[in-house]
Amino acid sequence: MKLGIVGPTIPYKGGVAQHTTELAFRMRAAGHEVQLASWKAQYPGRLYPGQLEVSGGEGVPFPETRRSLTWYSPLSWYREARRLRDRDLLLLCLVNVFQIPAYLVIARTVRAGGTRVAVLCHNVVPHDASFWQLSLIRSLFATVPLALVHSRDEADAAERLGAKSVSVAALPFFLPAKVCPVASFEEPTRRILFFGFVRPYKGLDLLIDAIDQASTQVSLRVVGEFWQPVEFFGDQVARLGLVGRVDLEDRYLRSEEVPALFEGIDALVVPYRSATGSQHPRLGHLCGVPVIVTDVGDLPSQVIHGVDGLVCAAGDAAAIASAIDNLYRPGVLESMRRRIREEPPVDDWPNYVAALENLNY
Repeated sequence: MKLGIVGPTIPYKGGVAQHTTELAFRMRAAGHEVQLASWKAQYPGRLYPGQLEVSGGEGVPFPETRRSLTWYSPLSWYREARRLRDRDLLLLCLVNVFQIPAYLVIARTVRAGGTRVAVLCHNVVPHDASFWQLSLIRSLFATVPLALVHSRDEADAAERLGAKSVSVAALPFFLPAKVCPVASFEEPTRRILFFGFVRPYKGLDLLIDAIDQASTQVSLRVVGEFWQPVEFFGDQVARLGLVGRVDLEDRYLRSEEVPALFEGIDALVVPYRSATGSQHPRLGHLCGVPVIVTDVGDLPSQVIHGVDGLVCAAGDAAAIASAIDNLYRPGVLESMRRRIREEPPVDDWPNYVAALENLNY
């Protein structure tokens, strides 16, 4: 199959760019001829407070990549669409609604030549979506009714917004750095971890409240790039008397740094208010630690409650505090560590590739 992929790729930072790059390599390894079209400018700079690209990149760029698209230039959309008209299937990676006008032009142009087009949805609906954003998404699904999503909840959202043929495939693990389980500790360290981009929907404020409410005294390490002023969380920590127990590190975390974060950590906590897909739970397990997740998106599907982690209610600091206390009940942490070490890692990429190969109207 001649496959085209349109989406962010390295050296853009973040999981979506890493996933797009890895996807291109995986589809080529499966015998497909792949072209990857990416962005020179994804969206207005004011939408993102940090540096968009990582110096030196994270991983190996896909060789057949063109970085030709800009969100503000319809001419760049049309030129790229003409280059992709010979593809059998074109995947449009939906990340931000500012890309939808470009996707509409590209989809209509290539479909005129018989190319199948599908939307690969990392986020069907943006967090805190406005009416005009939902209108753009509806217009995309009206033009491209074929979609691949990463959870049943996301499939329902896509169908409500007009997608007619929606496939679901678990988000496969795609961190480009080598991941090895870290050494387990004989005794709990009473240290837990939160990492990655810090955005309101990820619930760090709830986790800090939970640290204060839990009967078990634990410390929290937070490492990631803050989309809110880090002082907001620093004030919360001070107000609750948690200085010395909550460590806030405001910086972008390169993928090769991630495995070392788990040294001396009892558990990873993913306290999201809302979610679509995330590789954090799987990464925690690969690094040998249990994971506490909330019941949103695909997070619960990656954790066996009471076996290799705990699932609690989203948006509820008391529920997260209870999960932390349950983790430290006698024998629980040790049992979960043992199960994680014994359980072989699952490779979701073959099923993911097969789902893409079978996309059809």
